[in-house]
Amino acid sequence: MNKINILKKKIRNKQAKIGVIGLGYVGLPLVIEFLKKNFNVFGFDNDIIKINKLKKNESYINYINFNSLSKKQVLNFNPTNKFSNIREVDIIIICLPTPLSKNNNPDMTFIKNSLKQIKNYLKDGQLLILESTTYPGTTKDIIFPILIKKNFKIGKNFYVSYSPERQDPGNKKFGLKKTPKLVSGATSNCLELSYILYSMIVDKVVKVNSLEVAELSKLYENIFRSINIGLANEMKIICEKLCIDFYDVIKAASTKPFGFLPFYPGPGLGGHCIPIDPFYLKWIAKKNNVNAKFIELSAKINNSMPIYVLKKIRYALKKYNLSLSHSKILIIGVAYKKNVDDTRESPSLKIMKMLKQNKVSVDYFDPFVPILKKSRNSSLKMKSKILNKNLLLKYDCTVLLTDHDELNYNLIKKYSKIIVDTRGKYKADQIKIFNA
Repeated sequence: MNKINILKKKIRNKQAKIGVIGLGYVGLPLVIEFLKKNFNVFGFDNDIIKINKLKKNESYINYINFNSLSKKQVLNFNPTNKFSNIREVDIIIICLPTPLSKNNNPDMTFIKNSLKQIKNYLKDGQLLILESTTYPGTTKDIIFPILIKKNFKIGKNFYVSYSPERQDPGNKKFGLKKTPKLVSGATSNCLELSYILYSMIVDKVVKVNSLEVAELSKLYENIFRSINIGLANEMKIICEKLCIDFYDVIKAASTKPFGFLPFYPGPGLGGHCIPIDPFYLKWIAKKNNVNAKFIELSAKINNSMPIYVLKKIRYALKKYNLSLSHSKILIIGVAYKKNVDDTRESPSLKIMKMLKQNKVSVDYFDPFVPILKKSRNSSLKMKSKILNKNLLLKYDCTVLLTDHDELNYNLIKKYSKIIVDTRGKYKADQIKIFNA
């Protein structure tokens, strides 16, 4: 039996060992789904704190836990920072961050470093899948040369696929299992293997005809959202000048059953994908002598929103003869979206940083983020306050940045002296409540 048929059989019989590199918001849900289907799973991460927590069956992501797994399934999980264990697995799935450099260019450091860690342990008959969001051509540019140098014959004795992650943190309706999964392959054999693999854990798997189509589809999905959010943010500013409530406009337009999708404004974009993907496409377009003007403009609008919010805070305080630098401000919500504990690229962090630069006394409350730790893009290190009447009364202004469902909005409204609302939870009156 040839190598591809051996691997197909192992996947279908759930005897294939899965290795997931990167145990964050993308990798950990994959681990859970494979464990549910009784696969043996190795989880690889350089963060020893994460590894030690996982060894105790503890999750560091608020909406992911091990409760749905049986004792036997939990025992099938081997979290480790020893990348030599790559030689033990049949399938390697890379789920690592792809941030931006200081010049807003793609930063492939995490993927390149990971490949350096595993390249000496790769073996015949393995399937390697990249899930990280990236520019079209990444798989061929970065992964192929390493495999060719090791004398693997791609599609014959080693298999390569790209399958873009489509995680939406905190989405209870469309989790990993219920979200259609795109798969591509370097060859037809690679495509078939990745299709069979993901069909074991996802309800619907969709084949696409090249690695580049799969890579670009992820960028396009997120840039579609970025552009429409940019439009919503610009409309919000225009509506303010026209004295029209933009949320009423969205509600009215949403009654049209075709040709319209509601997108909502906010304080800026957060998360790993939507703020970053326009720059990935801009970069690859520029390399091919094309200007992505429309995409670049939407990113510029979205990136300007924290400054707009700061101006509205200043404006609201001035109504009460208060200066920004002598004010105490409470931020509600530091996660980049509601009902999650994810602060990556959060506009809240940018706004808090600007407030601190203006000598403002700033605290925050977020039920999902009890401790704000230093991160790649933020030096803030703070603890969440406990939200109550006495706390709210201490501050000159409350700024709503993340609209978590479990917030007590009546309490916030009743005891805040001034509210700057960036999420449209309150009707602005220009006296106590100001939309931003």
